[in-house]
Amino acid sequence: MKTRAPSTRTAKAAGVNLLCFAIAAVLFALPLVYMLLQAFKTYTGFLQNPTGLPDPWTTESFTTAWKQGDFGRQMINSLVYAIIPDTVTLILGVFLAFPVSRGYFKRSNLVYTFFIFSGFLPGGLIPLFIEARSLHLYDSMAGYLVLTSLSGAGFFFFVGYIKGIPREIDEAAALDGCGYVRFIFTIVIPQMKPALATFAIFGFVHAWNNLILPLVMLSDAALWPVTRGLYSFFGEYTQNWPLIAAGTFIVAAPILLLFVLLQRYLVEGVAGGAAFGTQGVTAGPPAAGADAGKGDAS
Repeated sequence: MKTRAPSTRTAKAAGVNLLCFAIAAVLFALPLVYMLLQAFKTYTGFLQNPTGLPDPWTTESFTTAWKQGDFGRQMINSLVYAIIPDTVTLILGVFLAFPVSRGYFKRSNLVYTFFIFSGFLPGGLIPLFIEARSLHLYDSMAGYLVLTSLSGAGFFFFVGYIKGIPREIDEAAALDGCGYVRFIFTIVIPQMKPALATFAIFGFVHAWNNLILPLVMLSDAALWPVTRGLYSFFGEYTQNWPLIAAGTFIVAAPILLLFVLLQRYLVEGVAGGAAFGTQGVTAGPPAAGADAGKGDAS
C-alpha cells in the first residue's frame, strides 16, 4: 500500500487537473461555439431557432459581412495600426529598459518607479483629442500612428526580463568594441525573443481590439479599422445576429492566427519577466555601458 500511495495521489491530482481543464474549456469555448454556429445560419433561421443547429448551413453571412463591413480595406488599416505601433513600442521599450535595468545612469530607480506609477493612471482621452487637433494629428493615419506608437507600455516587463541576462555579456561586448545600437539589436534582442513575442501578442491584441480611440480620432471612413466597421453592424432598431457573429469571427481571425504562431513563447516570456520583475534596479558599473556606447554603432 505504501508503494501505491504516491501513484494514487498523482492519479487524483491528474484527475482534478483534467476536471478543472474541462470546466474551463466548457465555460470559455461554449459561447464561442454557439456564436460560430449562429454565423452559419440565415437571419430567418436564427429567428426560428436561435439555440439549435443551422438548418440549412450557409456561408452567406460571412460574404455579406465582408462586403458590408468593407473588411478588405479595414483589415489593412488595422494591420498598419497594430504592427507599426507594436514594433516601435518594442524597440523603444528595449532601448529604455536596458540602461535602467542595469543602473547605468543616475536615478534609475526613480525612472523605474515613474513608469510603474504611470501605468496605473487612466488614459486622458479628452486631453489627447485636444492635443491631436492642435498638432494636426486628428483624422490622419500618420497622426494616429504617432499617438499610438509613443507608449511606455512594456517597459516594466522588459526591465524584469533583462535582469536575467548576465552582465558579463555587456562587458564582453564592450571589450570587443561592439557599439551600443549594434549590441542591442544583435545581442540583447535575440535573447529577449520570448519577452518580445509575449508583449507583441498583448500589444497587437490591444491595438487590434481598440474601438474608442478610432471612434474619437478617425472620422474618415477610409481610415477606419475593423473594429469600427464591426461596430456599424449594430443598428438602432434591428440587429442581424448571424451577420454580427460572422463579422466577429472575421475580426478575430488574425488574433487567433498570431496566438497560434507565437504561443510557444507566451508562457516562457511571462515567467521570465515575472521571475525578476519584483526586484529593484541595482546600480551597475557604468563602464561597460559607456564603453559600448563609444564603440562603432553600426
